[in-house]
Amino acid sequence: MSVNLTDYSELLESLQPESMSLLENTWHDAIRTLSPRGIDNYLKGASALQGLGRGRSLVDAWINEIPLVAKEVGDEVISDLATTCLMLASKTSGAVIEMIIATSATAAGRLGDQDLFRNYLQFLSTFTAQAPRGVRPMLDKLDVLFNQLTLGGLRRWALWGAHAHRTDYEAQLQYFSLSSKESLAMLQKERKGTLFVDIQRRINIYLRALWARDFYMRPTSGDFESREGYRPFIEDYIIHLPDAYDAHGEVAASEVYRAAAAHAAAHLVETRYPISAESLNPLQIAVISVIEDARVEALSIRRFPGLRHTWSVLHTATPEMDTTIGNYLNRLARALIDPDYVDPDAWVTQGRLLFAGVQDRLDDNQICWDIGVQLAHEIMAKKIPFNPRTDVLTAPYLDDNRYFWEFEEFDFERSIAAGYEPPKQVRKHVSVMEFINELDVETAGDDAQEIWVLGTELFPYEDFGVSYNTLEGKEPVASPIHYAEWDYQIQLERPAWSTVQEKRAKPGDIQIIDDITAQYKREIHRMKFLLDAMQPQGVQRIRKLEDGDEIDINAAISSLTDIRMGQYPDPRVMMRAVRKVRDISVLVLLDLSESTNNKVNGQDFTVLDLTRQATVLLADAINRIGDPFAIHGFCSDGRHDVEYYRFKDFDQPYNEIPKMRLAGMTGQLSTRMGAAVRHASHFLKQQRAAKKLLLVITDGEPADVDVRDPQYLRFDTRKAVEEAGRSGILTYCMSLDPRADQYVSRIFGMRNYMVVDHVMRLPEKLPLLYAGLTR
Repeated sequence: MSVNLTDYSELLESLQPESMSLLENTWHDAIRTLSPRGIDNYLKGASALQGLGRGRSLVDAWINEIPLVAKEVGDEVISDLATTCLMLASKTSGAVIEMIIATSATAAGRLGDQDLFRNYLQFLSTFTAQAPRGVRPMLDKLDVLFNQLTLGGLRRWALWGAHAHRTDYEAQLQYFSLSSKESLAMLQKERKGTLFVDIQRRINIYLRALWARDFYMRPTSGDFESREGYRPFIEDYIIHLPDAYDAHGEVAASEVYRAAAAHAAAHLVETRYPISAESLNPLQIAVISVIEDARVEALSIRRFPGLRHTWSVLHTATPEMDTTIGNYLNRLARALIDPDYVDPDAWVTQGRLLFAGVQDRLDDNQICWDIGVQLAHEIMAKKIPFNPRTDVLTAPYLDDNRYFWEFEEFDFERSIAAGYEPPKQVRKHVSVMEFINELDVETAGDDAQEIWVLGTELFPYEDFGVSYNTLEGKEPVASPIHYAEWDYQIQLERPAWSTVQEKRAKPGDIQIIDDITAQYKREIHRMKFLLDAMQPQGVQRIRKLEDGDEIDINAAISSLTDIRMGQYPDPRVMMRAVRKVRDISVLVLLDLSESTNNKVNGQDFTVLDLTRQATVLLADAINRIGDPFAIHGFCSDGRHDVEYYRFKDFDQPYNEIPKMRLAGMTGQLSTRMGAAVRHASHFLKQQRAAKKLLLVITDGEPADVDVRDPQYLRFDTRKAVEEAGRSGILTYCMSLDPRADQYVSRIFGMRNYMVVDHVMRLPEKLPLLYAGLTR
């Protein structure tokens, strides 16, 4: 069933026009990520937040961030997040709630599990009630904190600061902004060795390499609220591992993760039937669990002998340990995995002999029941009390074995498919007959599982002059593209912080461009010859070389003359023929912010008109010499909506279509330059030219409606320019702001900018600048 935004028009009628426009832009991305129920909660949440009356930015943050949260932990948490935000509305400001929503994708990405994310929301509610002034600075540093702390560690760190500085608000601010020594000391105390989110991909690859199948894993916070879940476990055929491991002696935390994941995967692969727990006492269950662990490990070691060392080094039981049931179980577990371990106890020796006698029947887990019951009966003769809570296995990689006990019906087929996500939407190119004979739903919407594409137009029988595309089709809308932003205050990138929305440039009157071309016809011709002269093509001779391909006769005669006159001759008597070919790609990026609508001092035309004239002048000159070039433009309305217009692409001829788009360009909104530079660099990276030039034309410094700190976007743009430079892209800025000397050099570099004090000279300066950059 197709999900259409128009179906929710009554629910969304309270949204402001700008928020509604943003929702329409992100709609195609949202319906690919969210289920129908998730879409319903998504839109109801937007409507509810609008009803709070806390400003449009709060609703915009919700619209933009929720699809990112759903990609990380699923859309079941949307209603929980909305409920938390509404509950906090009476305790804190709208700006704090906006930050909670804006950082929710970061939290979801680091936690990676629905239950952990719900625990995080519960922690925010508790923390906001105890230290409301500390929420904002903590959320500013959330990415830094989650890079070092588990959820439980974050909770203890935050609540310690809340209690220690209950009434000292200045100390609270310093603590939660990581500016005080106490804060850093507590952070160091709560740090864990290795976090699950940092090693999950490597463990997935490791398990896939072993068993040639995928295993679905989730983190579990064992040190949050209680110790339950601190050990690994398997539930609903999904492996749950602790969200952090410390090193175990000399064994690195990454190896502990590898051992725990491999052991849990061995249970999933080698356990085909459950073991019945009927009529068994707790001691018998504990001993049978030890034997079952040894059984699946022995089967895995047969296929992968290296696993024996991975598991055995984490068993540290010795015969000198106290005589408790737990220690005996640990000694038995080590004896069954480590053939070099020596234990004089008769019960341990008996267990090792019984297990060695069934090596040919390890595929049947009934042997675990038989051996376990017998050993449990034997150890009862030692008259040692058994406590199920304290007498447990201590090897950190072992799970709690709930998986193979018959507490629920076992379904092996469902275990194979555990954790697999529903299929993504695919696009298939089909023939006309496939399209006609196999098409299921002609009216499927953007959320369809498959989109079928024909290589040619299809015309209905009733009207041979108009195709189906012309009648009912619509041009595809590019999905929103998310880019990181550099925050100079925390010296870290904010992942997926800004969103670039590619817009279709509206066509204008092509006569405007023709008039510009006619007005500057002489300059265009002069520019073409100037460029050709500055970088000639063909074969050129480079003279005065000591090492070359042939002798330069004139230089040789001069050297011989010097010798006969008794002077030291010039040794550079060789020359080389070099083939010169223009190999450059240029992207002109235009600032289309609202300020370009201002009129030039003492003139009737605007800065935008001059920008258009200069761009047309440059485009005509470049087109005449044949360099591949593109013309793009940008403006912004907050970080959620950086509008990007492609007037001409590299592979597109400079004909009527790009000219009409240039004629129709308008100035509006703000200037979030960093995201636009990153997106423009994306297109330049796809070019194979030896030299790549990004030419930015702007009339002001980077600025946006949601940024108060003037330095923030300057540093972010500088970071974007540095990233482009590392990819081999030269970024040059032509600024029309007379005050640009104060900041533009720090963004683009001392030699990579030009300030045009007299805007009237822009059409003259721009082509000359291009000639200088491409020589």
